[in-house]
Amino acid sequence: MIHYFKNINQEITEIDKPEKGSWVNVLPPLKQEEFSELSDTLEIPIDFLTDSLDIDERSRFEEDDNVKLIVIKTPTENNSFNDSDAYYITIPICIILTHNQIVTVNSFENPAIKKFLNTFQNRHADRKNMMVLKVFEKIVQNFMEHLKEINQRRNIFEQKLYDSSKNEHLFELMRIQKSLVYFVTALRSNEMLMMKMERTNFLGLTEDEKEILNDLIVDNSQALEMANIYTNILSSTLDAFASIIANNQNEVLKRLSVITIVLTVPVLVASIYGMNVPIPYQHSNLAFYMPVGLSLIISLVVGWFFLRKKIF
Repeated sequence: MIHYFKNINQEITEIDKPEKGSWVNVLPPLKQEEFSELSDTLEIPIDFLTDSLDIDERSRFEEDDNVKLIVIKTPTENNSFNDSDAYYITIPICIILTHNQIVTVNSFENPAIKKFLNTFQNRHADRKNMMVLKVFEKIVQNFMEHLKEINQRRNIFEQKLYDSSKNEHLFELMRIQKSLVYFVTALRSNEMLMMKMERTNFLGLTEDEKEILNDLIVDNSQALEMANIYTNILSSTLDAFASIIANNQNEVLKRLSVITIVLTVPVLVASIYGMNVPIPYQHSNLAFYMPVGLSLIISLVVGWFFLRKKIF
């Protein structure tokens, strides 16, 4: 699905075909025929359009025949039906700068482009560098918002885990940990992309635009630091809960072992008095009460010994 937008009198106007100074936004469902037609119309290498289809595409930039391509990673909610998958994943956005238009290609719908569309009336598509920087800004903001949501979820599931150690809460924390791994990897890749763009001046930025890009690098570094901190906290929490669970299991096994030892004594006495051989006092009226009393006394002594040693 291809949409063409143009800013006319500070209003977002959707047009039927690409014009000079327009923004072309490509959204799923994506068809090869549309890619081919768009490639021929705007003179874009077909590879630039199809690179976004690879969800593992790395952040990078390149230029071919004066057409510039920038691939940057952005977060999005994971719509997988598998309950063990991450809450959030990262997907590539392809930003293509042609001679007259700016083109964005998305393999999934994502909030960053929606936010950019909501503010497009304040943008000038002919200033393509600022358009790219504003897309970067929305992506960094999107990362920050999702990181705050992840941290809130982590706190909620940790509190539930304190109250009741259920496997489902551990699984939820593992899903959060997977999301953070995606975020850390993508943010580090985006940081390298922006720093390389600043060093090479790939877009031919002015001094003011360079300052904006430098601020975005700082914001991206802050998001990366947040993701690293949350990852370390979550890893430490999971390790602590694993140790707590192991200690609780050892305590239970120790108590079961003590109970087994205490109950073994009556079984031993009963086994001896139950042998089919002559035994002392077998014809006495106390023949039943003697082994019972002896078993009880020995069990109490063994139990008192374990309590004194604080083993039980």
